[in-house]
Amino acid sequence: MTLPKLPPRGPDSHKGTFGHALLIGGSQGMAGSISLSGKAALRSGAGLVTLAVPDCIQNVVSSYEPSYMTLGLPADSDGRILKGALRLLTEQAGQATATAIGPGLGRSSELVQLVTRLYFDVTEPMVVDADGLNALASQPDIINRPGGPRVLTPHPGEFARLVRKTEMTAEERSERAIDLAVRCNSVVLLKGHRTLITDGHQTVHNTTGNPGMATGGTGDVLTGVITALLCQGLSAFDAAVLGAHVHGLAGDYAAEELGQVSLISSDLLGQLPRAFQAVAAL
Repeated sequence: MTLPKLPPRGPDSHKGTFGHALLIGGSQGMAGSISLSGKAALRSGAGLVTLAVPDCIQNVVSSYEPSYMTLGLPADSDGRILKGALRLLTEQAGQATATAIGPGLGRSSELVQLVTRLYFDVTEPMVVDADGLNALASQPDIINRPGGPRVLTPHPGEFARLVRKTEMTAEERSERAIDLAVRCNSVVLLKGHRTLITDGHQTVHNTTGNPGMATGGTGDVLTGVITALLCQGLSAFDAAVLGAHVHGLAGDYAAEELGQVSLISSDLLGQLPRAFQAVAAL
């Protein structure tokens, strides 16, 4: 398959041309996850980026990067977003070009209700990752009823919860990923060695990336990359394919410079510009 490409940037472009990404997540002790996603979305070309986070960590999240905006949300005593934020988030998602939910979100019964309602109600494209996927896994009827284009980005453990099966061969895992994509009418990006991306009709295995990326936070970076690509007009499948390639390539460049052992997720952010330049030159 030919690698998808972003459309060229016209000389009369402005920040609105490249979309507004809304990233929902974070919780007490997990401010870094959503911040990585936000910085990755900026480095991947989104015109505007807003991070919707519990109000108790808003100042911390804001301190990581001045180029994105933050939106403080009501939180429970453990620093997790309350379902009382649903109306505001629904409004914000309706105004955004693309939304992501999950990085650092945490787990609670209220978050299950929040995630499933947004998944069902929001008509704009959405990336669901991490605890967003865990919320959907607890509501198997809802996952089959997305409100619009969806990219689900599970690692093997999250995928096992989504399909309710723990022991699978590599071949069976691929078959079940395709089946899940068909059933949900969504794109499934199953992380791992040679990450699989499928919409149920076409399937691609990503060839970039290395074992040094097996460290906390790299998935949060991927979420931001894909969300930004959706903001720039790529389809859900193309955004997932290009996002996985660029994300892995940034990881390969980081490993060249630092070695696989010392690689951390924030190192990918500094290599995203080089990765996008390489893709543009193909």
